[in-house]
Amino acid sequence: HENMSKDKNKQQLEDSNNENTESQEEKTPEQLVEEYKIGWQRAQADYQNLVKEMDAKKSELVVWSRQMIIEDFIPVYDNFKKAFASKNGEWGKAEENWAKGIEFIMKQFEGVLKGYGVEEVETVGKAFDPEVHEAVGEESSEEYEEGRVVKEVDAGYKMGDKVIKPAKVIICKKT
Repeated sequence: HENMSKDKNKQQLEDSNNENTESQEEKTPEQLVEEYKIGWQRAQADYQNLVKEMDAKKSELVVWSRQMIIEDFIPVYDNFKKAFASKNGEWGKAEENWAKGIEFIMKQFEGVLKGYGVEEVETVGKAFDPEVHEAVGEESSEEYEEGRVVKEVDAGYKMGDKVIKPAKVIICKKT
């Protein structure tokens, strides 16, 4: 039974080859050239599409890897800002010089972030936007309308149009 199956498959393959040979023989050289040309053009188009797709994937990967690195640095930058915001009391000359040096480093850090397209999310006085703000509380205020951001608890950041870290805010509630 196995031999019959093999013979049948062999016969079908020979019949198929004979048909291809006959149809090839019937075509003129011009027809064959045109057929091969069309096949070559399709292969070229497929290759160009593959190149474009690979370039797009590489670009996506570069943006993604930059974003991952930036996400790791943002808490460090936030802590610099918080350290300077909490300065209270009198500092001596040595402390002032140290603070100026650290502040310079913080500004350099800020410049690097901006160089990568990172910007802080605007908060106080702005309308609450769940795309870029995370409400962590409510507070009454005479100064702002309901639904406006009253205080920034923690800064938020965007890289282009993508939110890396939403700003934690307190919003105004009706008094």
